[in-house]
Amino acid sequence: MPSTSAIQRSARGSKPRGGDNSMKRVVAASFVGTTLEYYDFFAYGTAAAIVFPVLFFPGSEPATGLLLALATYAVGYVVRPLGAALFGHYGDKIGRKNVLVATLLMMGLASAAVGLLPTYAAIGVAAPALLVLMRFVQGLGLGGEWGGAALMVTESDTSGRRGFFGSMVQTAAPTGLLLATGVFALITAVTTEEQFLSWGWRIPFLVSFALVAIGLYIRVKLAESPVFAQAEAREEAQRASEVKAPLLHVLKHYKKELALAIGSRIGSDIAFYIFAMFILVYGTEHLGLSKSLALAASTISAVAQMIALPFFGSLCDKLGRRPVMIGGALAGIAYSFVFFAMLDSRIPFLVLIAPAIGLVIVAAMYAPIASFIPELFATKVRYTGSAVGFQMAGVFGGGFAPMIAMQLIVLTQTGFTVAGYLSLALGLMVLCVYLAKETSKIAMTEAGSASDPHTR
Repeated sequence: MPSTSAIQRSARGSKPRGGDNSMKRVVAASFVGTTLEYYDFFAYGTAAAIVFPVLFFPGSEPATGLLLALATYAVGYVVRPLGAALFGHYGDKIGRKNVLVATLLMMGLASAAVGLLPTYAAIGVAAPALLVLMRFVQGLGLGGEWGGAALMVTESDTSGRRGFFGSMVQTAAPTGLLLATGVFALITAVTTEEQFLSWGWRIPFLVSFALVAIGLYIRVKLAESPVFAQAEAREEAQRASEVKAPLLHVLKHYKKELALAIGSRIGSDIAFYIFAMFILVYGTEHLGLSKSLALAASTISAVAQMIALPFFGSLCDKLGRRPVMIGGALAGIAYSFVFFAMLDSRIPFLVLIAPAIGLVIVAAMYAPIASFIPELFATKVRYTGSAVGFQMAGVFGGGFAPMIAMQLIVLTQTGFTVAGYLSLALGLMVLCVYLAKETSKIAMTEAGSASDPHTR
């Protein structure tokens, strides 16, 4: 039987299976593919705020129709942990790359199918049922996407800049938001309201056919993560140490890490929704702002966060994950009340910049997540642990946040109660990040070993 050191030398010296990796290629594949998936997801979210209440839930009171549309939006979040567990299992067993190809196909084709759905006027209640089904498939695919993309980047870096490269994966979220809101803004600008409701709203979803082709072309040329390949080579000599059920293993040996991963992300997820997407609901329905102004504000905020994320990613390599995340959360608590005061002013300039300031603050919390969460788990359960932790937070964060925020507005008629709700979630984030260990200087081959050494 070969020695462990011999296996490691062999793994480092061999060419990764499936392609040829460089950090540029890995970052590009992770960024582009994840951007396309977030584009699909946010296109649905944008349509849920401005289109679906009319076309798929007609006859309801405006507030009821909006809540029903947002409920279908939440389905995509609720199912994400299932996708995380499913694809995490196979990502830990057969590798990161193949799973990333599958999640891209699932997400993109489901989104394109939304653009082909008949409306309530054509087939009745079957229309919203099909809409929910497509959202279910979307959520399943996205549930497995983030973990693989984050791991491909963090497990490929050898320069000590995991935080920076991981922030590139996080940049996919505002980029997808920018693309989605930008396409919707363009379509609403060049069509009449009647044309938009008739066929214009379908275009952003049908674009997914082309985007899937681009994403697949990039991802199929990617090689496997070198850290996973090394762990796989070791297991060929030590099959007794193989983890047969990654999810059960995480639940048994990584309960604390999983709880900290969930708690450290919920607040940033709620903050992202409140600052970036809620203006489409609160601004248009409660304040009477134009849809074009709300979409423009959301678009500007996405650009601001795209610029800020790499900065905070690099900063968390220098200062550590915890100081940057905690600082961002504390700033978010303070700004949440200022944010709604700026929106309530109805002054166009303040409305335009309020979400942008918010998403720059969110960037400080969000940029380190792609390195912070994977660093909590060992290699052979890292996909499952990271994906489940990240997506479970999404259920409580992005999934229920729209409905909770809407209900708070309906009950209190003020955005400051929403600011209080966000502040509580960010307080939880501060606590969880404080309780976690600093992991920025730990090698990925060693990360997570304290909880279960034999899974490294």
